Amino acid sequence: MEELFYQMIFKRKSFHIFRGEKGLTEEKLAEIKKVFCGLRPLIEDIEVGIKIMPREETSCKRGEYCVLLFSEQKEGHLQNIGYLGEQLDLWLASQNIGVCWYGMGKVKEEDSKLGDLDFVIMLAIEQAGEGDFRKDMFKSKRKPLKEIWEGEPLSDVSAIVRFAPSACNTQPWIVERDGKELKVFRYKKPGKRGMMPMDKVVYYNRIDIGIFLLFLDVCLTHENMKYERTLYHDSGDDCAEKTLAAVYSVG
Repeated sequence: MEELFYQMIFKRKSFHIFRGEKGLTEEKLAEIKKVFCGLRPLIEDIEVGIKIMPREETSCKRGEYCVLLFSEQKEGHLQNIGYLGEQLDLWLASQNIGVCWYGMGKVKEEDSKLGDLDFVIMLAIEQAGEGDFRKDMFKSKRKPLKEIWEGEPLSDVSAIVRFAPSACNTQPWIVERDGKELKVFRYKKPGKRGMMPMDKVVYYNRIDIGIFLLFLDVCLTHENMKYERTLYHDSGDDCAEKTLAAVYSVG
């Protein structure tokens, strides 16, 4: 699955416009749930869940269905959902299913819980065609490498990880490389938040960090680079410009 994820990095895109196709069967929806339950979490001991419902039953305005992701409230649960959700995003691309991380989507109160788990975020999905996906990832709007990577670039890893998706394309991360050590920070540029409400920036950016860590893990694995990852507590402080998220020791 790791190599599939790597290949799908070049194909996936955020679907801000869907064509209105109604091609997702109950069997495919059941498969999506099954795949999600088999994904590798960032943090092992956080319980998560998934629910799929018609888009019309949510506040979402895109896609045919919405994939709702749930989690117990634990340290690192937002990063964990980002890590899991992006694996699902990449797998869906392999199935020619378009995805849009729909951050501000809301559900009815009765749908905000899945047992004891709380709703975290949704993904709008719809069947798409092969030609609807990205043709040239490198034409995507992303920060130049020098803005997100300090120190010597790491093989092709540095060039690829910067294409990780993020809320409002804020790309809230910086990697500092010192020899075999990579320090990954959640970065909040003063005064920059895109279209997100002020009180939601740190919430979504912690999900974004989980997405970025997934890209980093997949790229390191593709390059046959062994690594050890240490995660750090992120309290959600929205005053700090840089918050340490993880340290990688790359062999």
